[in-house]
Amino acid sequence: MFRVGFVEGAMPDRWIATWRRRRRDPIELVPVSQADQEGGLRSGALDMTFVRLPIDRDGLHCIPLYEERPVAVAARDHYLAAADEVVHADIAEDEVDWSAIPAKDAVAAVANGAGVVVMPMSLARLHHRKDAIYRPVTDLPTTTVGLAWLVDNEDPRVQVFIGIVRGRTERSTRG
Repeated sequence: MFRVGFVEGAMPDRWIATWRRRRRDPIELVPVSQADQEGGLRSGALDMTFVRLPIDRDGLHCIPLYEERPVAVAARDHYLAAADEVVHADIAEDEVDWSAIPAKDAVAAVANGAGVVVMPMSLARLHHRKDAIYRPVTDLPTTTVGLAWLVDNEDPRVQVFIGIVRGRTERSTRG
């Protein structure tokens, strides 16, 4: 079984669908937390993982895939609800570091009035609630989602999956 991990909020569906159209080899998608996104690779439990950068690249290859915009998430009645977008200075006083808990719990906390949390838009959309809003933070850097695998993983399926992610056709002469 070819096992591909994906960090919460990553969107591997189009590449997995292409794999399933082209290959008979079974593929298994495995959700991983951001804190554990490297662990499955390094232990050998996963062949590849869609990760949120940065990661420790020692012993890993990584292809950056796409950027994610940061958003501020707050309660529906927070002053942010009146804005279309914000700059970091607008939220700095209310921002709480919720990185030690799951994104779903952070969204729940701020929906109940416990400040503001900044996270990638994909996580805010994934955990959207009726009692919370999110607004783009225009002056913060984006985050990147990438595809990582062990440098010494010689499984030919890894090269096939890399080709799919890079947009190679079935008739490509590359691996």
